[in-house]
Amino acid sequence: MNIISFNFKQIKSRPLSSILNIILFATGVTVISLIFLLKDGFERQMDKNASNIDLVVGAKGSPLQLILSSIYHVDYPTGNIDYNEAMKLNRNPLIKQIIPLALGDNYNGFRIVGTDKSYPVIYNGKLKNGKIWNKNSEVTIGSKVASKTGLTLGSQFAGVHGLSEDSDHIHEEKPYTVAGIFEETGTVIDQLILTNIESVWDIHDHNHRHEQHELEEEHEHDDGHKEITALLVQYKNPMGAITLPRQINKSTNMQAASPVLEMNRLYSLLDVGVEAITYISGLIILISALSIFISLLNSLKERKYELALIRVMGGSRLRLFSILLLEGISFSIIGYIIGFIFSRVITLILSHYTESNFNYTFQEWTTSTDLYLFIASLIIGIVAALIPAIKAMNMNISKTLSE
Repeated sequence: MNIISFNFKQIKSRPLSSILNIILFATGVTVISLIFLLKDGFERQMDKNASNIDLVVGAKGSPLQLILSSIYHVDYPTGNIDYNEAMKLNRNPLIKQIIPLALGDNYNGFRIVGTDKSYPVIYNGKLKNGKIWNKNSEVTIGSKVASKTGLTLGSQFAGVHGLSEDSDHIHEEKPYTVAGIFEETGTVIDQLILTNIESVWDIHDHNHRHEQHELEEEHEHDDGHKEITALLVQYKNPMGAITLPRQINKSTNMQAASPVLEMNRLYSLLDVGVEAITYISGLIILISALSIFISLLNSLKERKYELALIRVMGGSRLRLFSILLLEGISFSIIGYIIGFIFSRVITLILSHYTESNFNYTFQEWTTSTDLYLFIASLIIGIVAALIPAIKAMNMNISKTLSE
């Protein structure tokens, strides 16, 4: 019988102890692997969507809420700002480009965003079918919108008032027509319905006139009071980051928030929790290592006659050392493999949840820590088995057999 077969025979001979060792080790690996997998996936998704945006300008309120609602579209806006006042920022020599956003409606949970044609450009949005919207009530939709709603070129649909699909206020009087569909980009535009700002204004103005029908003939649209939700700003040079946010926050009734600054604050808050959970998981793995050590030490006492016979039949000291060492390594490798698989299964479940509720998916299945975690697992298995292996190697054969 070779050493590997013998090793697995010994593991199976103590099923309860072996299962406990593997479960403990796998639990620690699962949690650590899952934490880093989700952390890497989250940060990569966040960075990818904000990489070409230097500043967000919107109504005063929570800066993080402004970032989450305007860039990632996972929160409610802080309010609206005057369109004409906001567009004055375009005259600033430190600004390269500004992109207006007007929110307010959704279709099946996918947000309808009024903007201009430079918005999909910052995400490298390319058309799969059709064209970019050219006139009011035309939309170009993301790949997820198309696949989940079944909308195709020429399809018509009515937006629902508000950012929640639960609303029963449907704008049936002003349907949208799908003019184009974007290719999948892996960014936020995959889950957005894009149109021009005038379409958003027109729908809400029409709704206002319908509610105030007694003033319909007297109502006259005033472009000076048009509102948008936010502006996405790109700097012309680094000086913009130094002066613009302070200038906007102090001299206007608008708020300027830096995506980099706010996301770094969010990461720092998350890192505290990640670090705490990682320490707890590491402790579980150390307890598992202690359990493996005790299990092998007890097993050595039970198997000392068997190991002595191996020596009598020609087995070397190194062979006995290898048998015990391989057993410890086997526990760690089996625990790592099970933990690795479990962490991916949980990630898949969480990805399905975030896809259903926030239209975001975790697309990361490997991280830079996987290799380090595997090496650490091997080291822990070796260390846990080292003392029992040395004891086996130095066993007094004559004394053992005489007993």
